[in-house]
Amino acid sequence: MRLRSSLVAVGLAAAIALTGCAAGGGDSAEPGDGASLTIAKPDGPITTEGNNPWVGDSSALRLGYANAIFEPLGIVNLVDPTADVVPWLASEITWSEDYKSVQLTAREGVTWNDGEDFTADDIAYTFEMVKDNPALDTTALGISDITVDGDIVTLSFENPMFIKQDKVLHKLIVPKHIWEEVDDPTTFANEEPVGTGPYVLSSFSTQAVELTARDDYWGGELAVPTLYYVSYADNTALTTALANGDADWAQAFIPNVQSAYLDKDPDHNVYWAAAGLGIDTMFVNTETKPFSDVAFRKAVNMVIDRAKHQEIAREGGVPALTSVTGLPTPAGDAYIASEFDGQEYAVDVDGAKKVLEEAGYTWDGDALIDPDGEAVTFTLSVPQGWNDYVTGISLISDSVKELGVEAAVDTPDADSWWEAKGTGDFQAILHWTDSGATPYDLYSDQMDGRFLKPLGETADFNFGRFDSPEATAALSEYASTTDDATRAAALETVQKIFVDQVPAMPIGTRPFLSQYNTRSFVGWPGEDDPYVPADPTQPTAVYILTKLQPAD
Repeated sequence: MRLRSSLVAVGLAAAIALTGCAAGGGDSAEPGDGASLTIAKPDGPITTEGNNPWVGDSSALRLGYANAIFEPLGIVNLVDPTADVVPWLASEITWSEDYKSVQLTAREGVTWNDGEDFTADDIAYTFEMVKDNPALDTTALGISDITVDGDIVTLSFENPMFIKQDKVLHKLIVPKHIWEEVDDPTTFANEEPVGTGPYVLSSFSTQAVELTARDDYWGGELAVPTLYYVSYADNTALTTALANGDADWAQAFIPNVQSAYLDKDPDHNVYWAAAGLGIDTMFVNTETKPFSDVAFRKAVNMVIDRAKHQEIAREGGVPALTSVTGLPTPAGDAYIASEFDGQEYAVDVDGAKKVLEEAGYTWDGDALIDPDGEAVTFTLSVPQGWNDYVTGISLISDSVKELGVEAAVDTPDADSWWEAKGTGDFQAILHWTDSGATPYDLYSDQMDGRFLKPLGETADFNFGRFDSPEATAALSEYASTTDDATRAAALETVQKIFVDQVPAMPIGTRPFLSQYNTRSFVGWPGEDDPYVPADPTQPTAVYILTKLQPAD
């Protein structure tokens, strides 16, 4: 039964905070003898419960516990996209030659956590909701038809899904018998979540969420009986929890990772930054001053010091971002257009000032004045507690002073920032892009018109409202063509627009960061066995939970 009272919530949080190892799978329980696992984020209090697996700011997705309750159709390894897909809720996955349709065989013997049988109708209904509610189609699958024949569901798409296989197969499946009664799936809080996953929600509080292992899970017996999802105040508090053993598994930036975490227990503590094609980028509001002017965007891009960002904000824990295309290397090397081969970011204050002068900017003393005669200022914003991002925007603020620009640093609470990010109520923010098997997601997230929304309406990406029909068309062609030469030409167009018009400003690489310990459980992915990223917020986290075994 769900525990929902405030006293229970406070008690749970206090127990985790005070006993630490008991909640974190440490010394209070022998390995394999009921040790729990604490999974942590540095997001501060989660003020509102939301278990909708498609709403990006729901507590279930932000903390990651959705991935223990709901399950995907298949497991695509984003660390090694060439690896075979692992069938999951779909026991067989068969793509058409042009990738415009896929046949999915519903796995037999699966039940929802309320005892109902899982069937092909659940898969079909999930995708029907996506098809009928554009707000749920955040990855633009463009579903054209859905049919069911026995235990086989056939999904058809308007365009080939070659670059989006993971987006299709990682869609979390929900029960038709629950969701067909929901008036609006885009706002449904889903406080009593029903899933096929290995765990059920036991209790929720603003500090911690408890999940309990099912004894009837189709995938077999689970090594971890209880999961705690905890949200710490900031990265520093989370680092302390990881080092002390109060937290076992996290996806977060850790300052001084060697001394602060690894050296605390070198035999068991693990840090893995699995390479991918995602980046950290500065989204700028291209509809309002000063970033509505491409000349100003170019100038700012020319003075950002990526090497300093990697050294100071990321403390050398990730590779530096060097290519002017924004693609991380070496993962993105094969995709860099010949025009930009070998061209790297470099701080060029004199060059930036020349760009501004040619665009009609002047200086009043040290202050930059725009062509309208106004002093140029803007505000950089990231949530309080995101230490690497806070340091990152502080470094950018220092960099633009070389141009005579005052850039204020604002660190609101995560909830306020998240809402402002979506509605475009900002001038500049640090955020990230998705990481996929190709560069499509990286560029689409930053500049694709399919995400374009008027200011005030919530956008899923392209937060800066960059509006380029040419870029949107090229991205669409890259996604839809089955011809390699056409795809390469489309990517060249995308990169040309990206470099020349600066819709956003890549700041640093964004590998799949993860931390975990092997004191109570083994079987984690890592350098020696990179079967998926070790990121608890990814849909593939369920695969990890089923592969964990008690430590010897």
